[in-house]
Amino acid sequence: MTTTSKTRNPAPPTADSTHLERNLTNRHIQLISIGGAIGTGLFMGSGKTISLAGPSVIFVYAIIGFFLYFMMRAMGEILLSNLHYKSFADFAADLIGPWAGFMVGWTYWLCWIVTGVADIVAITGYISFWWPALALWIPALLTIGLLLVLNLPSVKSFGELEFWFAIIKIIAIAALIVTGLVMVVRGFVAPNGSVAAVSNLWNDGGMFPTGFMGFVAGFQIAVFAFVGIELVGTTAAEARDPETTLPRAIRAIPIRVMLFYVGALIAIMMVTPWREMVAGQSPFVAMFSLAGLGVAASVVNFVVLTSATSSANSGIYSTSRMVFGLAQEGDAPAAFAKLSKRHVPVNALLFSCMFLLSSLVLLFSGESVLAAFTLVTTISALLFMFVWAMILFSYMAYRKNRPELHAASKFKMPGGVPMCWAVLAFFGFLLWALTQRPDTLEALMVTPVWFVALGIAWMTIRKQPRHIKQYNAFQSELAEDATVIAARTGG
Repeated sequence: MTTTSKTRNPAPPTADSTHLERNLTNRHIQLISIGGAIGTGLFMGSGKTISLAGPSVIFVYAIIGFFLYFMMRAMGEILLSNLHYKSFADFAADLIGPWAGFMVGWTYWLCWIVTGVADIVAITGYISFWWPALALWIPALLTIGLLLVLNLPSVKSFGELEFWFAIIKIIAIAALIVTGLVMVVRGFVAPNGSVAAVSNLWNDGGMFPTGFMGFVAGFQIAVFAFVGIELVGTTAAEARDPETTLPRAIRAIPIRVMLFYVGALIAIMMVTPWREMVAGQSPFVAMFSLAGLGVAASVVNFVVLTSATSSANSGIYSTSRMVFGLAQEGDAPAAFAKLSKRHVPVNALLFSCMFLLSSLVLLFSGESVLAAFTLVTTISALLFMFVWAMILFSYMAYRKNRPELHAASKFKMPGGVPMCWAVLAFFGFLLWALTQRPDTLEALMVTPVWFVALGIAWMTIRKQPRHIKQYNAFQSELAEDATVIAARTGG
């Protein structure tokens, strides 16, 4: 992808008609990172994961968060090694090859389109909670239109919107944890006679009451809660001070996972024994209802509605920036590389919004909202795992081919290449887990069709004059940079 120097931290591109503006401040980046780490799956899917895995679900979320932290550290080190990288698609193309940038860029675009469709479907269900007689297409169209209008002015408006969405999520989870602790301390007795106590975590079959396969089943759903954790990597080209804000956001991931995921689940299961969890019901609603908050259903419905809207908003943002980058490299139509006067890729934004309209097809297909949501979220999780794996392969190529940049890095990935292989092995385990249930296996069988289609598209695009021109320029830059590095290091 576009690079001009492989020296440590070259000056970032200046704002002009062809570059994005660095208008995302530290508070934007930190809250975007938190919003990405707290997925809709925590609010929607935690009831089902608890019913499948029991208290061991605590370890499920902790393990997923542990491994994804190292993927994020690998991404952070590479992005900060060259501030001309706009995203991980750029460094995949640079470090692995142009085909990798093409595959990662378009797969990540599909990741968020699929996730955005799931979010639109979910939002429709949430709005129907209040207005059941409302036609399904109305909230879907209004949501897409609203997000488009909010993203058109500038990147700063996106940052502000995500800031407040993340604040709502944080308040909701913090309120749940505090409520749970208060109920435990006061020895709250539920209507079913159970007493809120720490022992509820292990007094009914232990921490692994459903056995190993029940534990494995928890991973199938929980992994979707983490999609979007890499979103901060797509803000690299628009972060005002990336060398400070990106490391700070990535380092905070373990604390956020422990607090928002593990803390919330522990609070829920201390108050309500795991066997009483209903798979299709949000445990957040149940917790606040037990605490005597009569409007719990409406409050949590609002929180989950904002969470889904936040996810869809992130999808529109990230897909537009990814298509913009692909267009600059000749991997997408040139029209998508044009920016508005406020440095927003309007054409790429409209392109992504157009595909979100496919949510209407799902809504009118006769499938239930839950069935449609399960299918698209499983496909989304699979696509995200491909992107995460390519980030790790890029890091291994970076360590092999750019050792001088790694040596100069102030944000080195702990564990290095061996940890990359450990994370990849964990992804292999997740793929195996997805084969163990019919609904997730169906999505697993469908997903390869995308990569076949993408491979055919690459074979065509790589022969186009515009792509060849960009590729030759890219190779020339790499050759010049190799000469500069060799002269500097005495190689």
